[in-house]
Amino acid sequence: MATEKLNSDSIIKKLNDLVELDYDAIEAYQAAVDRLDDTGFKSKLQEFMKDHERHVRELSEQIRTEGGTPPDSGDAKAVLTKGKVVMADMAGDKAILKAMQTNEAQTNSKYEDAVEEAFPENVLTLLRNALNDERKHKAWIDQTLDKL
Repeated sequence: MATEKLNSDSIIKKLNDLVELDYDAIEAYQAAVDRLDDTGFKSKLQEFMKDHERHVRELSEQIRTEGGTPPDSGDAKAVLTKGKVVMADMAGDKAILKAMQTNEAQTNSKYEDAVEEAFPENVLTLLRNALNDERKHKAWIDQTLDKL
C-alpha cells in the first residue's frame, strides 16, 4: 500500500472512475432486471442496483468535497457490460446471471485496487464499504449459479 497520500486532483480522478464504473453497473443491473424471468432473482438484483446507486451518491459527494465535479453517467464500458446481459437474454436467466458474474468480478477488482491506494481514511472507509457490497453481490451470484 502506498504511504504518500493522494492529492485532491488524484482523488477526484480515481473517484470519478469509480462513479463511472458504478453507473455502468447500474445500467447492467437494469438490463438484467428487465430480462430475468425469476422474480426472486429480479428482486435481489434490484437490491444490488440500489447499492450501486448509493455508491454513486456517496462518492459523488466526496468528489464535490474535494472540489471536483462528479460524472453523471458511465463511460464506454457501459456498452460492454450492458451488452453482455442483453446478449445473454437469448439464453435465459442462467446466462444473464453469468454475465452479471463477469461484471461483478470486474467491479470487485476495481474496488480492491482502490482500497490499496493512499486515500484519506474517510475515503478509504467509503471504498471499503463499497467493496464489501461488491463482494456480497458476487458471492450471491456465485452461489446462485452453483445451484442452477
